[in-house]
Formats: sequence, structure tokens, C-alpha cells
Amino acid sequence: MSFTADRLLLFGATGDLAQRMLLPSLFALDADGLLAADLKIIGTARSSMSDSEYRNFARAALEKYLPADRRGRMAEFLNRLSYQTLDATTLEGYDDLAAKVGTPARGLAIFLSTAPSLFGPTIKGLQSAGLTGDNVRMCLEKPLGTDLASSCEINDAVAGAFPENRIFRIDHYLGKETVQNLFALRFANLMFEPLWNAAHIDHVQITVAETVGLEGRVAFYDDAGAIRDMVQNHMLQLLALVAMEPPAHFDATAVRDEKVKVLRALRPVVAGETVTGQYRAGAINGAAVPGYDEELGKDSDTETFVAIKAHVDNWRWKGVPFYLRTGKRLPKRVTEIIIQFRCVPHSIFAGKGATMQPNRLVIGIQPEENITLSLMAKVPGLDREGIRLRQVPLNIAMQDAFSGAVRRIAYERLLLDLVEGDQTLFVRRDEVEAQWDWIDAIRAGWAAEGLTPKTYTAGSWGPSAAIALAERDGVTWHE
Repeated sequence: MSFTADRLLLFGATGDLAQRMLLPSLFALDADGLLAADLKIIGTARSSMSDSEYRNFARAALEKYLPADRRGRMAEFLNRLSYQTLDATTLEGYDDLAAKVGTPARGLAIFLSTAPSLFGPTIKGLQSAGLTGDNVRMCLEKPLGTDLASSCEINDAVAGAFPENRIFRIDHYLGKETVQNLFALRFANLMFEPLWNAAHIDHVQITVAETVGLEGRVAFYDDAGAIRDMVQNHMLQLLALVAMEPPAHFDATAVRDEKVKVLRALRPVVAGETVTGQYRAGAINGAAVPGYDEELGKDSDTETFVAIKAHVDNWRWKGVPFYLRTGKRLPKRVTEIIIQFRCVPHSIFAGKGATMQPNRLVIGIQPEENITLSLMAKVPGLDREGIRLRQVPLNIAMQDAFSGAVRRIAYERLLLDLVEGDQTLFVRRDEVEAQWDWIDAIRAGWAAEGLTPKTYTAGSWGPSAAIALAERDGVTWHE
């Protein structure tokens, strides 16, 4: 059923995600007139608060995390908010929550930002209070399990109350403007799609690098590690968007059908095609930082870095390696996709002393959103000593190309899509399970081989073995 919700219920409404992302995103949408005037936002969490106390809490979060020039009309937004204290683990209190939500005129959207262990009890509580009807949709924040089995358990619990067309699994990377620009780049420009295949592309690199360490996520991260925290969701979604076939339409079914085909075509990875690492004390931006073991306070075999050589075994991508790399305490914060094209088959300039470099497309996702295409061009001159060619970048900086447009937090788009019921940028169950199936096989291989992370110095690009993983194929990581 398609409807625009007039109630939005936020579980985990006092948590870090709510303060940093959800409340600022909802405020920005309201300030721009994108939320219906009658939309009410109800927060719930274990903390005991009145409506006015929660509004003060939200005001403090907005003042902390929103730039000063985006804080107008705060009173109007805060008046949308109300709050209900709830212990999600017991059925007691859900009837009071339902009374607080009231009877929606159109429908209710629920955003569940809690520990995965609370998903099952929360669903039961919502069912007991009549908050799972046909005019209710459910949004789930990651992590959705720790492996395929636990993910299926969560999805089964949610599916017991909601059909798939009312389940919204969020991956905030899909809300980033440049990630969505992959669709436009590939499918709105005739020059790229005919070349977007194994005949013309040598390899693809996807890097998600962080400078931070644990940052208060000690318990979660040591259980998850880099492959489950980043590769299983964000990086595999980026890979799927790069590798997918053109969907017939830009809608939820067509787009997600093509993504899941890619994920199911991923070749099983052997241990020699992966590298794991764990950072030790070093320096980031000139400041000394401790090692992972020091931050954790104990020894651990959890990887904070992983590099993988992946393959998509289908007609379009057969033989093209996809190099994935992510880690903490790396030299800079950057998320980017590199499309490395093949060399021209014959250089007419070789007899004139010119050297050629293959074209490269760099899609920057964060911290800066930009697209750069390197082209070969002739260096000006009379060429009496030979022709000189040099790579020249064509840069499209999104903030310059669209200077009048508002730069939005990824959650702004996704929350608006949740309220309005558009699933295109959300992840379907079969995608999640295909991702976990591939990741579980890699982790099983590590366990069978008894592999443990190699150490690397904070501020470096990971273990030297990660460099070798690419260089033995004649590939250099883009840095």
C-alpha cells in the first residue's frame, strides 16, 4: 500500500544516531518545507523524559550538530516532537506508546535504531499494541545480524509482522548524492555505458578509508571487525551499483533486481585474495594515536583493515578484478571508486617518443563529492624532439557544478523516502542475504587457514601485503 505517513516513530530517539543524523535531517527537511504540516514525530527510548524535556534534548542536539546557518524555524520543528518512555524488552508500555502515537490519518512509519537483539522483542511489542497494521511500514538500521543465520533470524521476525513491501532496510551510503550520481553517470551518458565492461575496463578499486579509531564503539567493533562493519554492507552496495546491468526503470523493484544479480555472481574468495590488518600506535595528521590493542585494553584478533580481490563472474565483468580496501587509522578519510580503463590497443604516437597512460575515472564520495576523468592530451610545443603527451584531468566538483543546490545529509533523503514510501534506495532481503553468504564464506576461510591480522602503523595505508595484493597484478592503489 502506498501512502505518505503522518506519524513517524523513532526508536532509539536519545541515541547517538538520533542526535547526529536523524534529528538534524528531519529538521532540515522541515525547514525546507518537505515534511507535511500534519506529520508528528514521536521519539521513544528507555530514558525517562517528558515531551518538553525531549524537545530540549532535541534542541541541544540540533545546536551541536547543525551548522549555524541551518538553524532557522527551530521552534516550529520542535513542536512536532513528543516522547514516550519505553523498555522495549517487555510488553508493558507498548499500549501507552500506541496511545501516544494516536490514530494516523494516513499511516505510520517506524524507524528502528536499536541493538539487533531488541528487534524481535520490539516487533512483538508493536504487534501486541496494534502498531503493525496495513498502514504501518518499518525501517531497520544496520547491523542486521552478524552472519547469514542471525540475519535470517532478524528478517524472519520482522517478516512475521510486515510484508517485504513495507520493510525498509537502510544503508546510508545509498543516500549520498555521488552514490546516486552513479546511476546518472552510467545510464544518462551515452559515452560510458558502451565501455562499461570487461572489454574496456582493466580493474575497479573501491576504498573506504577512515582516520578514526574505536570512538566509543569498543564492544560492537571488536565483535564485528572491518569486514562486517564496512564490506558486508556499504562496500558491497557500492560494488553492486558499479557492476549492475541497466535496470528497465528507476524504481525499487528494477534497481534491486539488478543489484542482487551482481551479489549472487560474486566469485567465492580464497584466503590468498584477502589481507587483514590491525593498527598499532602511530600518528594521524601529526598527532600521536594509540594502537587498537591499547584502545581496546586487551589483545584481539579482530581486523581493523581488510583488502579483498573480488570477481563478478558474469558476461559483463568476467576477468575484471574488483579491489576492495577499508580500514581504520589510515592516512586520510576518503571514500572513492576508481574505474581504470584499459590502454589503447595501438599507440600511433609511440614512434614519436610519446608515452600513453590509460584513462581513469575517479568517483569521490566523501569527504568531497566529485568526479574526475583523466584524458591524454598533447603538451603544447613544436615537437621537434618528439611528441609529448600528458594526462589532463576533467574535474566535476559537485559543489561547484551545482552551486545553488543544498548539500544534504544522506539520511535526509532516506527519511523522506521512508515517510513517502519509496524503497528504491533501501536494501531488499535477498540482497542482504547474498551479501552475508559471500562474507561468511570469506570468514570461514580465514578460520580454516588460521589467519590473524597483520599489524600496520596508524597513519599508513595498511599492511604491506595489501600493496602486494594489487601489485602482483601490476595494479597500484589510488592514493
